[in-house]
Amino acid sequence: MVSATAAPAVQCRALALHGGARALVTGLDLAVQPGERWVVLGPNGAGKSSLLAALAGVRCADAGQVWLAGSDIARRDGLALAAERAMMTDRWHDPFAATVLDTVLTARFRFGGASAAAVQAARDELARLDCGGLADRDVRSLSRGERQRVALATALLQDAPLLLLDEPIAHQDPRHQALVLERLAQLGGRTVMATLHDVNAAARLATHVLLLTGHGAWTAGTAQAVLTPARLSELFGTRFGVVLADGQRLFHLAGSPDQPSAPGP
Repeated sequence: MVSATAAPAVQCRALALHGGARALVTGLDLAVQPGERWVVLGPNGAGKSSLLAALAGVRCADAGQVWLAGSDIARRDGLALAAERAMMTDRWHDPFAATVLDTVLTARFRFGGASAAAVQAARDELARLDCGGLADRDVRSLSRGERQRVALATALLQDAPLLLLDEPIAHQDPRHQALVLERLAQLGGRTVMATLHDVNAAARLATHVLLLTGHGAWTAGTAQAVLTPARLSELFGTRFGVVLADGQRLFHLAGSPDQPSAPGP
């Protein structure tokens, strides 16, 4: 169980991010507590990936600060950051032949190498993500969905307390979407911040949600409070409705993009 006095896993203080001349995020104040699962939602180009990059320390903020586990990220070197956070993107670069297993084991570099225990942990993580049979394949031969799950296995094997995941269910069929979401929900005390485009996947995974408009404004809070048809309609410029099925909220499009957004919060 996470201590109530623990420092936030990640904290933004008056964070600002720009995309060229456009303000993507302005004055973001956010404290993500250990063990929470945050989903970042917003239109294409709203700055979701840029935000994750800033939280990982691989993109400089245009203003404000990012703190990891109680200290300023700007004061951490690469190896120290690798112990605090793992980041997964949906863009991979595999210029050379390597097995899937060896690719996943790159996550163990910060521990000084791949021990027998690390090899077994890598195989176990691949199996959990339905990639066990791919371990000896050339990583360049994988489908996009398979490669994305291998990227997730790599991030998980890094064994960092904070996971920053850019589109972890991208390129997945419905079964594998459900498998990935279930795996992320099983992580216990580890903290997750993930960007998604699927609102229902967000409702299934998130304890908390951050909405980015792409014009500076943002909204953050619990998934129950933030994921509402009115907020989603305003954010995406398309009317949403919601139904309850098997005790779970399911969002659906309730109008065309040409119709006005639903009013209110």
